[in-house]
Amino acid sequence: MDFTLIAALLGVAAALSGIILGWTARAKEAEKDVRKDAEIDTALRTDMEYLKRGVDDIRLEQRTQGQRVDAMGERLTRVEESSKQAHKRIDRIEQKEE
Repeated sequence: MDFTLIAALLGVAAALSGIILGWTARAKEAEKDVRKDAEIDTALRTDMEYLKRGVDDIRLEQRTQGQRVDAMGERLTRVEESSKQAHKRIDRIEQKEE
């Protein structure tokens, strides 16, 4: 065989092996990228679920707090009415003493 033929065959073999190795490395990198993207997506979804639960808890607490404020407002109204009546009675007593 001629040296140039052997060199040409080696060059073709090297080119083919380079293409195959490059293609294999690219496929592995693509798989790693997909896996990494899946991990990031999973982490984001988990964080979003955690935030949603936190917001729901805050809404429940806010609703409970609103109910407490309403109850306190009603109690305050009753106490004011009661003190108003007490002041009227005190005024009548004071008028009788005069």
